[in-house]
Amino acid sequence: MFSIIKSRKIWFTLSATLVIASSICFSVWGLDFGIDFTGGSLLELQFNTQRPSSAELNTILEPLNLGSITVQPVGDQNVILRFTNVDEKTHQTISQILEDKLTQQLADPSQINNQSGVKIFEEVKFSSIGPTIGSELKQKTIWAIIIVLIAIIIYVAWAFRKVSKPVASWKYGLIAVLALFHDLIITIGFFVVFGQIYGLEVNAPFVAALLTILGYSVNDTIVVFDRTRENLTKHLGKDFDDVVDESINQTMRRSINTSLTTIIVLFAVLLFGGSTIRDFVLALIIGIAVGTYSSIFLASPLLVTWQKFGNKRN
Repeated sequence: MFSIIKSRKIWFTLSATLVIASSICFSVWGLDFGIDFTGGSLLELQFNTQRPSSAELNTILEPLNLGSITVQPVGDQNVILRFTNVDEKTHQTISQILEDKLTQQLADPSQINNQSGVKIFEEVKFSSIGPTIGSELKQKTIWAIIIVLIAIIIYVAWAFRKVSKPVASWKYGLIAVLALFHDLIITIGFFVVFGQIYGLEVNAPFVAALLTILGYSVNDTIVVFDRTRENLTKHLGKDFDDVVDESINQTMRRSINTSLTTIIVLFAVLLFGGSTIRDFVLALIIGIAVGTYSSIFLASPLLVTWQKFGNKRN
């Protein structure tokens, strides 16, 4: 049997390193919030001809005074434009100007089959959010996470109410939440780095992914805690370290296999699902991987460490 508890200093060091690195990255760079939070407009186009460069698109749209325009190529033929919040009339003006200017710039207009109705580009998506809605969404996101964490502590404390020795039932809930903080901070840290390197922005799907990670990760942690609760009643008088170690080893294969199969499916969705759900799936992959690690190598060792600290104080 592999002893997780005896090697807990290694796991604590690894987790602390990742959490500190993520916190530093967040403090220095911060998250790159998208229009769902900051307000603005997003226009995604799919080109039927050679995709114009970012500089060309910026030059065409410059007379419209759209503020800072971000051009993000997606795939082989798509491009996402982000700019200030505009109304529907301006949206139609943008599309028309792009169509006219790009048609003039074509070296060989005959490559477009106008008789068959094929256009230079097709509009894939347009969304516009005001800054007030974006600020309100940011506040609701924070409250949603806080409420979920409080509910988890209450539920776990109630579920483990009959196991008060050698660790009080509420401590199970608090450690589960500490493990969740660990998972969220590291996931956010990865997205801060991805935002700097690849320009990934945080929007509503990322929030949905964080809440999904909370549910998935706490479920994995409670499975291990529940086995610990069962073994405590079966092996009365046995050393708490050994009981927790045995419980982890009994549930480790189940946790790893479940997470691995989920991550394989998510990778398939990431590769073939398109850009619209890319950020959501990427956050899930990172969060589930980190959550599986924390449920095995962090939560239960923290439980043992807290129990030992309490014994020393007594």
